[in-house]
Amino acid sequence: MKIAILGTGSWGSAIAQVLADNSNEVIMYGIEKSEIDDINAGYNKKYFGDLVLAKGISATSDLSFALDGAKLLVIAVPTKFVSSVLESARPYIGKDMLVVNVSKGFDPNTNNRMSDTVRRVIGDIVTTPVVSVIGPSHAEEVILRRLTSLCAVSVDASAARRVQEIFSNNYIRLYVNTDEIGAEYGSAMKNVIALASGMLVGQGFGDNAKAALVTRGLAEMTRYTLAKGGDAKTLMGLTGVGDLVVTCFSEHSRNYQAGLYIGKENGTKEFFEKNQKTVEGIYSCKVVYEDLANYDFEMPITSELYKILYKNKRPSDALGDIMSRPLKDEN
Repeated sequence: MKIAILGTGSWGSAIAQVLADNSNEVIMYGIEKSEIDDINAGYNKKYFGDLVLAKGISATSDLSFALDGAKLLVIAVPTKFVSSVLESARPYIGKDMLVVNVSKGFDPNTNNRMSDTVRRVIGDIVTTPVVSVIGPSHAEEVILRRLTSLCAVSVDASAARRVQEIFSNNYIRLYVNTDEIGAEYGSAMKNVIALASGMLVGQGFGDNAKAALVTRGLAEMTRYTLAKGGDAKTLMGLTGVGDLVVTCFSEHSRNYQAGLYIGKENGTKEFFEKNQKTVEGIYSCKVVYEDLANYDFEMPITSELYKILYKNKRPSDALGDIMSRPLKDEN
């Protein structure tokens, strides 16, 4: 089967290899000539050095060529580009094409979940339901074929099962989940907590503090997801606890690394001056914080992180304010 992937970054490349390992013809679309040339030579050196990619993967800057005859489309670009790239791809998308999103976060144009954005842009073209493949995963491990479990998430269980079968192999195992709201909010919000986790370490704190942060962060994620209509059980699964753990405790996480930098500097000024990477949790924090005005509950970790990122509050002051909050029952 021919599969088109929008994006030539690290996650798109890792997903491409999974699908090529499963005997599919994979063609990636990108705009960076160096990445395209590398992929066509069997590498993606920007992200993976001299690691040789699986055979059956090619790349192009021609959208029509990439999508021509493709039976499955994978969206693997940062959230801020999903809408514009899909708009460009519209003329070449077939109505029976199975559409899979692997981007996590919120659309910066609408603050919507990514599956809603996909439906908004191409929902009048495709007749198949959107499926999101999300869960605890780092491209740096998937590209090495290390064991990973993800979720195929869709409101349509049959579509999710089709994707489950296409992606799964001896090192990638997919589970089906139909709670699209819970899964997508969980995968987006864990980036917020991962930023805070990095900041804790940057401030010199250890495992006790991180354990407390992850636990209370999960409480905030669950509170908010329930308010949006998601299922609390989903937050106990791969797109909740699983995604939270992998981002809060791993050096591969961009959100954790961003938080670590900010924590060490005890401020954001230098980070924002130098950072050139996509850190999804920064915008996700803004979306959730601003939406809190519509609800009657608190999310202190998210709120303090927003003040650090957007109001120049020092992480040390934010930690002090959290620890001095009125004492409460856990539940």
